[in-house]
Amino acid sequence: MKRLISICVPCYNEEENVLPAYQELVRVTKPLNKYTFEFVYADNCSTDKTRERIRGLVHKDKRVVGVFLSRNFGAEASGEAAMDHATGDAVVIYHCDMQDPADLIPRYVRKWEEGYDTVVGVYTKTEDIFPMGLLRKLFYRFYKAISNIDVPVNAGASCLMDRKVLNALKLFPEKFRFFRGLRSWVGFKTAYVTYARKKREHGQSSYHLLDYFKHAERSFFGFSYLPLDLIIYAGLAIVGISFLFLIGYLISIILLGNEASEMVILLTVIMLFGGIQLLALSIVGKYVQVIVEETKSRPMYIVEEIAQRKRKTS
Repeated sequence: MKRLISICVPCYNEEENVLPAYQELVRVTKPLNKYTFEFVYADNCSTDKTRERIRGLVHKDKRVVGVFLSRNFGAEASGEAAMDHATGDAVVIYHCDMQDPADLIPRYVRKWEEGYDTVVGVYTKTEDIFPMGLLRKLFYRFYKAISNIDVPVNAGASCLMDRKVLNALKLFPEKFRFFRGLRSWVGFKTAYVTYARKKREHGQSSYHLLDYFKHAERSFFGFSYLPLDLIIYAGLAIVGISFLFLIGYLISIILLGNEASEMVILLTVIMLFGGIQLLALSIVGKYVQVIVEETKSRPMYIVEEIAQRKRKTS
């Protein structure tokens, strides 16, 4: 019996890409006749005709499954929904914007056949317009420096994971997720495949600059305690600097005869200690926010409908 590979396709407002992405997936998977494939499209409550396009594919090809979320639950939700509804022995993440080439899939499968449990795409070149390409590069380097796990620079979401890796990811109860970090955290035998990331050809990205900052925030507070450590170090440094300044100021008054100004001393103390307290509270508050979100135990997403044709059981 042939093994099944599930290709998970997260979507949001991708009406122009649903069909071209499907055609690319059919093209690259056709020569892989040792396997059967299913294409799991997860729509994050698009406001265009993405759902209609997916329904058309479901009607056309029984291998296509449409998972429609009840509202937009954020960038991580559609990918998670697609993986949760995948039934294959391995899953491939392929974003509907087609910036990660579908030709990666045969390369992923070959590495999987060699015994690797996870195969991750790492792009060495990108056609993203300025400043997004630069921001992505800076983010990955900074994240690698501060996180408590090893995530390769420029490793995107595109990957293949064996079923046991996916099952391990499903053990995580957390909802405040950063998929690339969790994928590295679970471990397993991992290979990396390099490629050139293409520019979006159809439609417009729904991901804006603020969304990237929010995504970066999710990764920092989910996988690094460095901000909390920095609070301690900054607090110690400011206390030390304040103490030295006050000592120097008193010496200038006593030995040099300068006129004392209570206002200078007061403002110095207020600004230094007030600044560090505000910074500390802000950072700690972010970690508290993550704790609150997790303790609510709300589902990461809610499925409104699953569109799928019945398959013959063998």
